Amino acid sequence: MLRPRIIPCLLIHEGGLVKTVGFKDPKYVGDPINAVKIFNEKESDELVVLDIDATANGVEPDYAVIAHLAAECRMPLCYGGGVRTAAQAKRIIGLGVEKVAISAAAVERPELIAEIAAEIGRQSVVVVLDVRKKMLGGHELRTRNAKRAHKIDPIAFAQEAARLGAGEIVVNSIDLDGTMKGYDLTLATRVREAVGVPVTFLGGAGSLDDIEALIREVGVVGAAAGSLFVFKGAYRAVLINYPAPDIKEAMVRAALAA
Repeated sequence: MLRPRIIPCLLIHEGGLVKTVGFKDPKYVGDPINAVKIFNEKESDELVVLDIDATANGVEPDYAVIAHLAAECRMPLCYGGGVRTAAQAKRIIGLGVEKVAISAAAVERPELIAEIAAEIGRQSVVVVLDVRKKMLGGHELRTRNAKRAHKIDPIAFAQEAARLGAGEIVVNSIDLDGTMKGYDLTLATRVREAVGVPVTFLGGAGSLDDIEALIREVGVVGAAAGSLFVFKGAYRAVLINYPAPDIKEAMVRAALAA
């Protein structure tokens, strides 16, 4: 039976762990490997690591870094960044990663989703949709660190991605990235009702109450966060953190029972 997952999302930029706001101004917050070790100790449900340079710079995934991350990680690991072929995805899985995330490459060539699913199994294929609100209502898809806009409805594309073989959809809110103001629950509900595969939401979580609200309002989903798990306090002091197992379990039970 599927259960909600609470997932730290780590961004890698120029080899370091960073956090952005609105996909801009990456702030260095530490060493990725050290963060992985801490999340191991805290028994994180899963970990997402996204290299935000690879696709933007047109380079292949850094397989040496991925291998190091996979060797240290004692929880399911999802890696994304620079993946453009099924062969690359297969190589990453071979390094010990459980899931491979694709974004720009999937939007620009949707058949890649089916190709990767055929190579590594759909349970290991994650499609990340970076979405931004449009001025006149609705949302649009953006890729390449939100610099390229696509005239594609995100919900329709999520359905198409699932049809082609995506085993999971991650919806990342550009507007809420790093704001710590809470998830877009309206968008989350619409996506969750539209697709039949697991969905994870990213962007906006500022407290465990936000995560509980997402699970309570939307159901069994993945609740991913960046700032929440790397900052602490009003002044955003860097502190890698994650809820203790008993606190996490009580929160999930309360949300599902509501």
